[in-house]
Amino acid sequence: MSTHYILQIETATQVCSAALSANGETMACIDVDEPNVHASRLTLLVQELLQKTGLKVSDLSAVAVSKGPGSYTGLRIGVSTAKGLCYAADLPLIGVDTLAGMATGFASQGQLDRNALMCPMVDARRMEVYTAVFDGRVQPIAPAAAVIIGPQSFEYLGLGKRITLFGSGADKLDAIFSEDKQIEVITGFKNSASYLSRLADQAYREGSFENVVYFEPFYLKDFVATTPKQGGRSH
Repeated sequence: MSTHYILQIETATQVCSAALSANGETMACIDVDEPNVHASRLTLLVQELLQKTGLKVSDLSAVAVSKGPGSYTGLRIGVSTAKGLCYAADLPLIGVDTLAGMATGFASQGQLDRNALMCPMVDARRMEVYTAVFDGRVQPIAPAAAVIIGPQSFEYLGLGKRITLFGSGADKLDAIFSEDKQIEVITGFKNSASYLSRLADQAYREGSFENVVYFEPFYLKDFVATTPKQGGRSH
């Protein structure tokens, strides 16, 4: 079986990340956890990865990108970079659901009870998160949604299973669920392009590619630009 190399891009949250995989196994990955660096660092990360692995863009079989939901600006940068690479090198484009990638990465760390449910969360604003629900095999239980989190947010599941929350959206929820024995909040989980390796490989083998011309990120919600008021007047 010939080796297929996939470049993977993850920019849905504050973490700017790029990885290279070979037949679904991560070869190299670089994660930069700093605010607002996606535009200035992403292409440099890609160049650094290629140098580190001795590969050229012409050696790649596809480019995979975390497609959302997540940061509007981050997703735009990641998707536009991925599309540019695909255009330039005539490569197929793979879009990977951000929350499924997070769930795959979390499950691979071995922290999850196989009978528990996973709720990866991307911070939106205030107490709102983008989240979905997966079982221990990373099969979807509830689809992606923008949810305002409160003490009863997960009662609708009604499955009597332990629920594990993680991701940038979960970091602010520890206090809300500290007394709830059914819900575990794992703080400090960071997104990484390395979590896309298995899903990108599966999509590649199935020939599940995006239309490079028309592909857009999955924003989940419309972007609303707001202008702060100054001196009592709106500008």
